[in-house]
Amino acid sequence: MEISYWVVAALLALMYLYSGGKKVAQDKERLRPMMGWVDTVPMPYVRGIGTLELLGAAGLVLPPLTGIAPWLALAAAIGFVLLQIGGITLHLSRGESRLIGLNVVLLAAAVAAAWLATVWL
Repeated sequence: MEISYWVVAALLALMYLYSGGKKVAQDKERLRPMMGWVDTVPMPYVRGIGTLELLGAAGLVLPPLTGIAPWLALAAAIGFVLLQIGGITLHLSRGESRLIGLNVVLLAAAVAAAWLATVWL
């Protein structure tokens, strides 16, 4: 079960490091082609989401790796579940139902990571 957690957590962490890094470092014009929703959300919120993604990626990996507060991995995975529910809701409210595929995959992976993270409880 631990190996399964590490596979899922590593993939999620890489995805959120990339996504969060872009949201934190790039301006609205550079984000727009990939994330059309940035036009409807104030940039401080976009930056905040990016920061949460970076912190969550660290939370998936560092606590179990170091053995310090490994329950934080479960909290990070649950945070990603909530983040993806929000992302799906935003896309559906904008009439972008065809764009939720990645969100659904990330939601399923976050649910799996949360379940697998219970190994450290």
